[in-house]
Amino acid sequence: MAYDKIIPLRSRLDHCLDYVLNEEKTSLSYALAYAENPEKSRQLVTGINCEARTAYEEMRATKLRWDKKGGILGYHLIHSYAPGEVTPEEAHAAGVEFARRLLGDRYEAVVSTHLDREHYHCHIVFNSVSFVDGTKYRSDFQSYFGRVRETSNAVSRERGLSVIQPQGQGKHYSQWDAERQGGTTVTGLIRQDIDAALQESFTFDTLLAALRRQGYSIKQGAHVKHTAVCPPGARRFFRLDSLGEGYTEADLRARLAAIRQGESPEPPPPARETVPRRRRRYAVRGGRLPEGPSKRPKGFRALYVSYLYLLGARRPRGKRQYPFPIRAEVVKLHRYQRQMKLLQTYRIDTDQQLALLGEALQARIDALTGQRKALYRRKREGEDAAGEIDAINQELRRLRSQLKTCGQIAADIPRIRAQAEACHALDRQRKEERKQDLAATRQSRPERHIDPVR
Repeated sequence: MAYDKIIPLRSRLDHCLDYVLNEEKTSLSYALAYAENPEKSRQLVTGINCEARTAYEEMRATKLRWDKKGGILGYHLIHSYAPGEVTPEEAHAAGVEFARRLLGDRYEAVVSTHLDREHYHCHIVFNSVSFVDGTKYRSDFQSYFGRVRETSNAVSRERGLSVIQPQGQGKHYSQWDAERQGGTTVTGLIRQDIDAALQESFTFDTLLAALRRQGYSIKQGAHVKHTAVCPPGARRFFRLDSLGEGYTEADLRARLAAIRQGESPEPPPPARETVPRRRRRYAVRGGRLPEGPSKRPKGFRALYVSYLYLLGARRPRGKRQYPFPIRAEVVKLHRYQRQMKLLQTYRIDTDQQLALLGEALQARIDALTGQRKALYRRKREGEDAAGEIDAINQELRRLRSQLKTCGQIAADIPRIRAQAEACHALDRQRKEERKQDLAATRQSRPERHIDPVR
C-alpha cells in the first residue's frame, strides 16, 4: 500500500538532495539484512534523466538554461509502503517505476530508498523545470489526485500491492485536527448559525433568508445542483450536504416540517464523540525580565494573550458574538497556543527580537548538522556513535520546529493584530451603543413625585 506526500522546495535544493542521498539511510538496515552482500546497497539510488551524484549541478544547469531560477526550485515526494509489504528491492523498483511514469522524459529526478524505518519509503526529488522545454511542473489538488495518486495506485496494482481507498470527503488538516481534539471547526460554526436561523424559520426559503441576514451568501436555484452557503468573510462556499447529518438540504427541510407541525425535532447527533477539553488559561507570569523588574506584558506577548482571550482560551464574562472570520480563527487555536509558548519561553516582544531568535536557531542547527556529519564519518569508520547521532537528531527536530514556529509568528502577526483591533473596535462600539440606550431610557422615564410626609 503506497502512501504519497509531496513537498514543494523553495530554498536549498542541494540540502534536500544531500538528505535523500544519505548513505546511512540507504544502506544501514539493508546491510544488516544482507551483510553478506553489501554491494546490493548501491542499487537503492537511481537517477532519472540525470546522474544521481551530479543531480544538483544538472538541475541547476537546466534552470540557468531556461532562465527559471526563482519560485519553487523542485519537489520532494515521499513514497511509503506498509511495514512488511515489500522487500528493499521491490520498494525501490516500484518507486523508480512510479517516478518514471509520473515525470516521463521531461524532468531530472533522483530516487533513493530509505531503509532506516520499519516502513520502507522512497524519496523522490525532482527538478521543477523541464529540461526539454523549460515548462515548470504544476503541483495542485487536481494534479495530486489526478496524476500522483492514480499513477501510484496503478503501479501498486500491477505489482500486486494494496492501494489506499479514500473514505468520505477529504478535510483540511486544521479541521481534522480540531475535530480529533474536540475543538471548534469552521463547519461547526456554520452549523451553529444554521441552528440559530432555524429558530426563526418555518420554510426552507425563510431559513435561507435568515442566513442572509447573518451575512451569508447563498447558492441556490434551478441551475445549482447543490445548495451551498458562504459565511461572511469566507473565501469559499460550503455545500449543505458536506455539513454532516442533520444539515443536508433534505434533513433541514424535514426539521422545518416538524417545526411547522408543532413538534420538537431531536437535534442532530454530534459530528464526533469527543471528550471535553480542559480550557487553558493564559497569562504572562511574574519574574524578572532581562531589561528590569517584572512588568505588564507588552508587544507580541500582550497581543497573543489578548487574542487567545478573544478566541476563548480564557472565556470572557458574557457571550459576545464576533463576525464569522474572527470566530473561524478558533480553528487555529492550537497553532496560536504553540506560538504563545515560544514567545513566552524566549521573552519575545518585537520583530527585532524574533529575527534574532530565528538567526540564533539557524546558527545552532548549522552547528549541530556539522557535528552530525563528523559523527557519521566516525560511524562509517567503525566507531560507536549511534547514541550521539540520535541525541543530535532529537535536538535538531526540536530546533527546526521552533524555527518553523518563528516563521509562522512573523506571517501571522499582521492578521492577528488586525483581527484583535477589529474585535476591540466592535466592543467599543457596542459599549457606546449601550451607553446611548441607557441615556435614552433614563430621559424617557417619567419623573416620580413623592409627597412629603405630613
